[in-house]
Amino acid sequence: MNAEMQKTFGTDVIKNLNPAQYARIITRMATLFYLSFRGSLCAGCGRRNSPRVKINRKLMSNCRFLSFYNKCSVLKMCGQGGVGDGNMVEYAGADDCRKNRKSMNKIKINSIFFFNILKSLFMKTLKLVSLVFFISVTLGGFAQNKDLPMTEGRYKPTDESLKQYKYPEWFRDAKFGIWSHWGPQAVPRQGDWYARGMYEGASYDCAKEKYRKPSGYYTHHVNTYGHPSEFGYKDIIPMWKAERWNPEELMKLYKRVGAKYFVSMGTHHDNFFLWDSKLHKWNSVNMGPKKDVVGLWQQAAKKEGLYFGVSEHLGASYTWFQKSHKSDQLGDKAGVPYDGSKPEYQDLYHADAAPDDTGWLTKNPVWQRQWYDRVRELIDNYKVDLLYSDSGLPFEDVGRTLIAHYYNQDLLTKDKKGVVYTCKQASDGRWVHDRERGVAEGINEHPWQTDTSIGDWYYRVGQKYMSGSEIVQMLVDIVSKNGNLLLNIVQTPEGDLEQDVLDILENIATWMQDNGVAIYGTRPWKVYGEGPSVGGNQEKGHFGGLKDVRKYQQSDLRFTTKGRILYTFCMEAPTEDIHVKSLGLKTETGKKVSSIKMLGSDEKISWTQNDEELVIRKPARLPKYNTVVFAVKL
Repeated sequence: MNAEMQKTFGTDVIKNLNPAQYARIITRMATLFYLSFRGSLCAGCGRRNSPRVKINRKLMSNCRFLSFYNKCSVLKMCGQGGVGDGNMVEYAGADDCRKNRKSMNKIKINSIFFFNILKSLFMKTLKLVSLVFFISVTLGGFAQNKDLPMTEGRYKPTDESLKQYKYPEWFRDAKFGIWSHWGPQAVPRQGDWYARGMYEGASYDCAKEKYRKPSGYYTHHVNTYGHPSEFGYKDIIPMWKAERWNPEELMKLYKRVGAKYFVSMGTHHDNFFLWDSKLHKWNSVNMGPKKDVVGLWQQAAKKEGLYFGVSEHLGASYTWFQKSHKSDQLGDKAGVPYDGSKPEYQDLYHADAAPDDTGWLTKNPVWQRQWYDRVRELIDNYKVDLLYSDSGLPFEDVGRTLIAHYYNQDLLTKDKKGVVYTCKQASDGRWVHDRERGVAEGINEHPWQTDTSIGDWYYRVGQKYMSGSEIVQMLVDIVSKNGNLLLNIVQTPEGDLEQDVLDILENIATWMQDNGVAIYGTRPWKVYGEGPSVGGNQEKGHFGGLKDVRKYQQSDLRFTTKGRILYTFCMEAPTEDIHVKSLGLKTETGKKVSSIKMLGSDEKISWTQNDEELVIRKPARLPKYNTVVFAVKL
């Protein structure tokens, strides 16, 4: 391609072309496109009698070396440049990419040039049309979202109004909840985010000269079910039957283990609803188990006297599920769209997002309104005690309106027990701040919650579970800092629990039977603890704060209080006397001790108190569990 032609027709001057120039260029490009696509010309090098070219616009648009067609990776080519004999190439690598760049510099007239022009013209027109459409939809959406239906009352959709929120005493006293993070994504037995990962095939970035192998989910899916263009997530959903799910028996178990509230999955990022929705056909009543999962969990929880909540992950679904609209970039299925691109399934996979709509929460006001209507249907129909969002505050004023509606709705009930909204954003008193797989670094002024899982979020073959001791230690650390623990108990796709999980729950139940009094209804003390885990370089959580499960030493202590009792937790079973520095008579937090009892034991405990510390003599007989608790009466 000579310099004069580049200067005249280069893609960087497209915007300056007049209508006559447009017409001449389009005519010539159309001719070359026809010839190359029929096989008369190779779109990569211009040679005649080449095989028919397979188009993969997405990959080509990302390749700054070969632009529209890429000889170094996935296309049927004539063989020039040392790439191959015209057969499909799975992955040629960086060396071939460099060879192709050199050969491209020698080509004087190349159909790629004209394809670039055509693409630029097409994209210019498409962007203009898209911009007009987006503006019209956005303006309509914004106008629509300014007048959201809500229950009127004390709370308005403003931060100042939401700061009137009063944390329910039932939540502050409960401390421990169990979560069923369960649904069709459990079917393949591969863990969390399967519905997205199954659409992540191999790719090669020419600009970075980097190959990315397919995700494990994708490989499993192709080997087990077939290619996602033919067998997609929509085909996984009917396979979820929940044939061994018994919500009544599970709720009895969870109550015995010590849970005071229970949370059901409402919908995950897969946009499949577990309630009887009248707004969305992809739900568990119409498909899969053909049951109202949320409704049956709620009935079981009420029967056992547990408070009931739901989790919604819908806000992130709109951008999260966009992977299902793509196609393979490499291999014999390159360019074949996945099933998410089919219009008839857009009510499950959503429509295409705008190119710049890639954040965790969508910017599309139409989708924001859809989120509002569907989550409001869930809380209105089931009158839940707790609503969890897997994000920060969703969609600014749209989210504030939903929260105000939820709080006002509770004020109309007879008992007005209070409801809890929790999301992953600092609350400033407006809601409960949720910390995924992490804990606060110290005592928080406002109640907060850790959400975590005993293993993976969805069932996965061979996964490693937390031990009962680790869960108890995590719970104690959280409660000492004014928090609650919401623990996901991983269910099989069929709905029951593995024996390993049952054994862990029994360990928790044993500990709770002896020591629950030091957890339920307590409040933080002046300090939350002592020992090596209080200071130093502590392991950080993935989403902020500290890691939920950590190693403790025998000198690590935690405190909670209720009335005149200070509950002192030895995080690891003591092998020697326990020294409590915070209870020295002349310390800032010190106060005279009148008696000490070890929970779960009748053994008489010996102790001494001086100006510097309280010393509790090591008991002769310790419980079989790790974390030992002393009730210190002040």
